[in-house]
Amino acid sequence: MGTKYNFAIFTLIAIVAILYTYFFHLKQPDRLPIYQPYQINPALVDHTLLHEKDHRILDFTLINQLGDTVSLFDLSGQTLIVDFFFTRCRTICPILTSNLSLIHDKLPTGVHILSHSVTPQADSASVLLDYAKSFDADPSKWWFLTGDKAQIYNLARKSYFACLDEGDGGYQDFVHTENVILIDSDGRLRGFYDGTSEKEVSQLYYDLQRLLEETPKK
Repeated sequence: MGTKYNFAIFTLIAIVAILYTYFFHLKQPDRLPIYQPYQINPALVDHTLLHEKDHRILDFTLINQLGDTVSLFDLSGQTLIVDFFFTRCRTICPILTSNLSLIHDKLPTGVHILSHSVTPQADSASVLLDYAKSFDADPSKWWFLTGDKAQIYNLARKSYFACLDEGDGGYQDFVHTENVILIDSDGRLRGFYDGTSEKEVSQLYYDLQRLLEETPKK
C-alpha cells in the first residue's frame, strides 16, 4: 500500500511539474538571440573580431540632422534600430527609409532609429534635415547622421556588421546595404532585417516588442 501510495504521489508531482513547465513556456516566448561575430556570415565580419565573445557596438561622434554633435552616450540605455543610406540614392534607400517611417510613429519612448549617411561629404546636416522632413521624421526618435566617412564605414563593418567587410573607408570606398540592425539597451546585436521588405520590417517591429518585454525596467 505504501509503495503504491508513494508511486501515485511521485506521478502526481511529475505531472504537475510537466504541466507547469509547459504553460510557463507558453507564457514566456523565446528570447531573441544575442548575436556574436562568429554566428554571423563571415563575409560581414572583420577577421580580428571573429572570435569576440561579448560584442557590443562601438561608440561614435557624429552630427545629426539638427546639427548637433552626438555620441553613443546620448543614447545610453536606449534600444536602437540602425541602417545605412544616402539621400541621392534612387534605388533601395527610399524604400528602406519609407518602410522605417511606417513604424516610426509607433516607437515607444526609449527606442531610437539611427540612419547613417554613407556619402557624408554630400549629406550635410541641412541636407539630412530636408530629407528627414520629407519622411516626417521626428528627431526625438530618429537621427539621420553624417560625419567622418572612415568612422561611419568602420561602424558599418566592425560595429553593426551591416555590409561586406571590404574597403578602407577611403575616397573610392562605397557601402550600399539594405540591412537594418536591432540593438538592445546594452549595445548587443539582437536582429538583422532586410529594410526593403515590409514583411521584414514588420518582423522587426514584432521583435522590438519582444525585446522590450524581456528588458528589465531601469
